[in-house]
Amino acid sequence: MEDSSVTAALLCSVVSLSGSPVPPPVSGTGLSELWRLQAAVLRRGRAREMLQRDRRRRQYLRRRRAFLLSSITAILSLISASSSRHVWVRNRTPGHNFWAQAQTFDQDEWKAQFRVSRDTFDYLLDRIGPAIRRRRTNYRAPIEPRRRLAITLWWLARSGEYRSIAGLFGVGIATVCVIVRQVTWAIVERLYRRVVSLAGGWTPPWRPSGTAATRSAPAPSAALTSPSPPPGTTQTTTSTGGGGTRWCCRPWSTTTPGNICFTDVYAGWPGGTSSAAVLSSSDLYLKAEDRPDGYLFPRQNSVVCDGVEIPVHLIGDASFPLKPWLMKSYPPEQQRQSAERRRFSSSLAAARCVVHAAFTRLRGRWRCLLKKSDVDVSVMPRVVAACCVLHNVCQSRRDAFLPEWDADISPPANGLRQPHAETHAGDTYCTAEVIRDTLAHNMTTILQY
Repeated sequence: MEDSSVTAALLCSVVSLSGSPVPPPVSGTGLSELWRLQAAVLRRGRAREMLQRDRRRRQYLRRRRAFLLSSITAILSLISASSSRHVWVRNRTPGHNFWAQAQTFDQDEWKAQFRVSRDTFDYLLDRIGPAIRRRRTNYRAPIEPRRRLAITLWWLARSGEYRSIAGLFGVGIATVCVIVRQVTWAIVERLYRRVVSLAGGWTPPWRPSGTAATRSAPAPSAALTSPSPPPGTTQTTTSTGGGGTRWCCRPWSTTTPGNICFTDVYAGWPGGTSSAAVLSSSDLYLKAEDRPDGYLFPRQNSVVCDGVEIPVHLIGDASFPLKPWLMKSYPPEQQRQSAERRRFSSSLAAARCVVHAAFTRLRGRWRCLLKKSDVDVSVMPRVVAACCVLHNVCQSRRDAFLPEWDADISPPANGLRQPHAETHAGDTYCTAEVIRDTLAHNMTTILQY
């Protein structure tokens, strides 16, 4: 009896798998259990099939919806390309703003407004134009690179409010802020390596802490003549306003009368920081101190006098430390000890007068360095570097500095005071002292080289 029941159950399973209807078993507990198991398997199979069918249906609906949305977007873009959309752009009257009138300026009016000649403006536009050009879209025409550069030069020359500049040039207020950042970035990235250079073959990439490039250095004796400021290298400091805080610009300037240019820019420290502390953190200092011989410039340009090697060096004021590559005057109490030391100190002071002229032109031409600026503090070092680059471009192209721009003659009402330079008191007797004493004692002989 049991064998027949099992046989019947197997037959029912085979028939059920083939798809033929089979009546439920009427006898045998084993046959009933097998029937229930087979029915459960069938139900699970149908459930899986329904889930897969629902999944395929959802995928089809998503694809159809995506196709419809893309088709609608394409149709709307074609429609918007042939019609004006006032939601995206504000119509401005180009004939009633300052920029439209500037196209008719003569050479003198153009230079008075933008602080550079038309030739220098075109030179800058040719160099950075590709970097500040924006792509045309279906929504609006981009602001042309020429107007972008003019907006930035106007802001650097006056540091006016964004609202007033927006009205002058027919752009939005936020657009002025964006353009100033983009163009100053392009000026630094495209022109810094070309026009800011320091002797010694050192060309690291620019960053807010400052860099330098390559150029042959003048002889050290060239910085020791008096009374007119001759060629040489000197160092000084100025300050700018950034976000309501006083920040420093630390450039090094060549003292060539016909080419008063900055050779290294180090910006970003608060104005209250001492000059020695800022110098010690600069790349220039690290480059000189990391060399085994402690020299900044190539030694083949050095002069040997009385058995002492006198290298090419920078000239600093009393706030900087005395180094073999950084020379400064004697302290007042030591100058009174001999006439040689007084003559040496006065010669260095005469050479440093050219640095004062360089900073006078920098601050007078780009007066954003004399005012508190609304830009973010992190952007201000790049603005300082851009002003130094533009200063070098103007000097190299002989773009004259107008007397009425002199900041010392006509200081702005809200101008910033320069940080007080404290005398560096950490100098000790070392190789630099020997070099300075040799220079003071044999200055007339060294000048013959």
